[in-house]
Amino acid sequence: MNDLQLLGPRAYGEALGSAVLKATAEDFQVDEVLDIPLTGDGEHLWLWVEKRGLNTEEAARRIAKAAGVPLRTVSYAGLKDRQALTRQWFSVQLPGKADPDMSGAENDTLKILKTARHKRKLQRGAHSANGFTLRLTQLVGDTAAIDARLQLIARHGIPNYFGSQRFGHNGGNVVDAREWAARKALPEQRNVRSRLLSTARSYLFNQVLAARVADGSWQRAQVGDLLAFTDSRSFFPAGEAECSDPRLAILDLHPTGPQWGEGDSPAKGLTYELEQSVAAGEADLRDWLVKAGMSQERRILRLPIGGLTWHYPGPDILQLEFVLPAGCFATVLVRELVDLVPVGQTDSPCVF
Repeated sequence: MNDLQLLGPRAYGEALGSAVLKATAEDFQVDEVLDIPLTGDGEHLWLWVEKRGLNTEEAARRIAKAAGVPLRTVSYAGLKDRQALTRQWFSVQLPGKADPDMSGAENDTLKILKTARHKRKLQRGAHSANGFTLRLTQLVGDTAAIDARLQLIARHGIPNYFGSQRFGHNGGNVVDAREWAARKALPEQRNVRSRLLSTARSYLFNQVLAARVADGSWQRAQVGDLLAFTDSRSFFPAGEAECSDPRLAILDLHPTGPQWGEGDSPAKGLTYELEQSVAAGEADLRDWLVKAGMSQERRILRLPIGGLTWHYPGPDILQLEFVLPAGCFATVLVRELVDLVPVGQTDSPCVF
């Protein structure tokens, strides 16, 4: 499956050139933003960890081994890329135990930057945002045009697509999800089941968003929409008055799309009709999500880019710095600018 099938149309026109991302881990840096004051005492040891070329699950296993505890006692807020330089929190439950020697977890791919005690474990999804520093190298394109598009993005945001990495190489996760859905069965392995159900929901969401990008309605509220604030998981219906709410114009309030599951969509009017049409086109996936007991949730269609700044450290390098809410994809911003060329290639662009 190609990028257009997995995501949808770009909001601001065709790519303005090409570049390489992640030539080195330092080209893709992520800092977890966690607004939780730590108490300084309690049975949970929290670790602020820097990792390079290491995914979150591998890091958790190493932390558990060094601490001498079962893996299930190690928690983290979210998954971070392997091919990146990332800093994120972990917690280890140590009831009645002193802080262990964690040096066994450390090497050139993992460093523990600081530790603190807290009364509670770190919950999944507890982080409020992620800060990104991306460096695009081997950049080919008109920098004046790129600057103009970045200014548009800073003012108006971008479509909040799930990035193509959610769907596996060439959309392989979507293919697998469709096969399981057609069989009306669920994988026995919990991690596989979770991954494929998440893939199916994300794919249906992207199809709804793609239709609204195509008709230009992704940035505005229409009667029947369900609206949500950037950092809230709750939503409310839009009537005539809400469609002109000034908070829409300042990118604080947004229309939402479905995260499919049990129950009827609370959307109305044209929004409801579109969402039902998309789901009917993927009836096996829709019914599979319902049977699996997934709940109906919503996700904002428009993604504001917090604190977006950029500069050119070299003639063919663009560095971007910005903050995104948890669960949003930095590569979706890059996609609005350029096509990405695989590392080591310069003549066959692809899109992530």
